[in-house]
Amino acid sequence: MTADSPDMSDSKITAQDADAEADAGVVTDPTFGVDEKKLLRKLDAHVIPLVMLLYTFSFLDRVNIGNARLYNMEKDLGLVGNQFQVGVSIFFVTYLLFEVPSNLVLKPLTPSRYIAFIAFGWGVIAMCTGFVRNYGSLIAVRLILGVVEAGLFPGLNVYLTFFYTKQELALRVGYLFVSAAIAGALGGLLAYGIGQMDGVAGYSGWRWIFIIEGLPSIVLGVVSFFLLPNDIDHAYFLTPEEKQLANARHMRHYGVTESSLKFSKNDMMLAFKDWKIWLFCIGQFGVDTLLYGYSTFLPTIIRGLGQWSAAEIQLLTIPCYFVGAITYMGIAYLSDRKQMRGMFAVIFGAISVIGYGVLLSDSSAGVHYFGCFLVATGLYVTVGLPLAWLPNNTPRYGKRTTANGMQLTSGNAAGIMSSFIYPSTDGPRYIVGNAVSLSLVGMAACIYGFLWFWFARENRKRDEGQLKPIHEHLSEDELAELGDESPRYKYTI
Repeated sequence: MTADSPDMSDSKITAQDADAEADAGVVTDPTFGVDEKKLLRKLDAHVIPLVMLLYTFSFLDRVNIGNARLYNMEKDLGLVGNQFQVGVSIFFVTYLLFEVPSNLVLKPLTPSRYIAFIAFGWGVIAMCTGFVRNYGSLIAVRLILGVVEAGLFPGLNVYLTFFYTKQELALRVGYLFVSAAIAGALGGLLAYGIGQMDGVAGYSGWRWIFIIEGLPSIVLGVVSFFLLPNDIDHAYFLTPEEKQLANARHMRHYGVTESSLKFSKNDMMLAFKDWKIWLFCIGQFGVDTLLYGYSTFLPTIIRGLGQWSAAEIQLLTIPCYFVGAITYMGIAYLSDRKQMRGMFAVIFGAISVIGYGVLLSDSSAGVHYFGCFLVATGLYVTVGLPLAWLPNNTPRYGKRTTANGMQLTSGNAAGIMSSFIYPSTDGPRYIVGNAVSLSLVGMAACIYGFLWFWFARENRKRDEGQLKPIHEHLSEDELAELGDESPRYKYTI
């Protein structure tokens, strides 16, 4: 695939989709007089920028507490012991509880209304963090922030499947992770500048970080209400012919039937019963330990590597995020083009493992800083690709949205643990935090390696035409309704 159009040269994809169209008795690849490359560019121009801005400021408002820590936040609030870590992790308690329910109400409430409400709400609450006076009020604000932010990332992940095919999804999900990298780098830059406002209007610099960084989210909430399309049929920027082609693109893939596009309780329960989805959940927990530990505590890690000021620490975080973002975009493009997810997840998981090995070594500050770059190189690839891989292999909407919610809920549970593995008492080397991150990323890489092997083997069996007894007397239409459980369905590996 290119950035402009899906690559239909993959033999497995082509055979699968061509068979589906032939069985349905429809014309192959109808264009409705529309250039598909121009359609894709149009979708990217209207959907992606707003989605990226939403996730950039969501992630920024979530992790800027790590930057605020460098500007006497703990001292001003009288935090002692592990109270700062509790303040970070308590966010994920409500976040986890509301993730799956939020995904299930995305369609009924419509994305434009629901996502606009979320963005406006978290902006207001993030600003309120700048006015907390003690440990109790910090906990209360973080709990409420978790409630309103819970629906955004899982919702955006599912939302992108409304517009893009599975050959295009990794790159578009990649934009979300580039947004996270931008938030990390932007957070450092903003904290560097806003931190200089210490004392303005009688407020400490860390308070201004929360107050100012919450404002753009409020504006985005209003903009999203008017500009975020609910789905293809409600995309105000598409002509009727473009809408026809955009819908037809989804119907090319085997397992996409009229009933598969609707939510059903049966499909939801199938997600909970699928062992593959649970393996994805465990793997996501492992890699999200890396995501949240690294994103929240990178300034703390760098502070332990040498004698730098708070401003210098913020600036030193930026190149790490830049490397991570560029790496992910390149690999996401290649992954979509080759329709391979597992191989890249394993390789870049191993690179992050090596990076943590460097951080654990008894080496100079320069070598440890290089280790931060290695971790960042693998970070967004090993976290992001599985979030495109699982939806690729669940064509039925009910199962896909439930599975994606399960995957993200399990992954975000790591946010609770990651808050405690970098206590300030472990500085300057933070051996426990780095060792735990290394182990869990290594575990996730092994899980993704197994799934890669299993999907490839299952595809070979299905290529051979092997049928289970329960499938022998089903018609082709009935087999298509089985989604990924159909012996005709081919997995993305």
